[in-house]
Amino acid sequence: MKKISTNKLKKNRQELIQKLSAIDGKILRGSIFETYKKCGKPGCKCEKGIGHGPKHYMTVNFSKRRPENDYIPLEYVTQVKEYISNYHQFKDIIEQICMINREILKRREEL
Repeated sequence: MKKISTNKLKKNRQELIQKLSAIDGKILRGSIFETYKKCGKPGCKCEKGIGHGPKHYMTVNFSKRRPENDYIPLEYVTQVKEYISNYHQFKDIIEQICMINREILKRREEL
């Protein structure tokens, strides 16, 4: 495999930085899930079915703390999914930038 020039690496890094700015802070860490709940009212149709819903929740895990769950109103579900997707893209881009910087550093060239 041909070694990529340092200038090309720096150009790639700059393109990745541009992608980060395109995310524009629209990020959320967590995951979204849907659930159905039974209301407990006698005779309600949910008694024999899967329950009322879907209801959407976002869960976020923290180190040394209990996970937090937040209800997501239906009108925000699409936006929340996009923000969560952006978070994963953001993490991937940061890792790529770090790999480029490590490679440049290994070459003993200016970052």
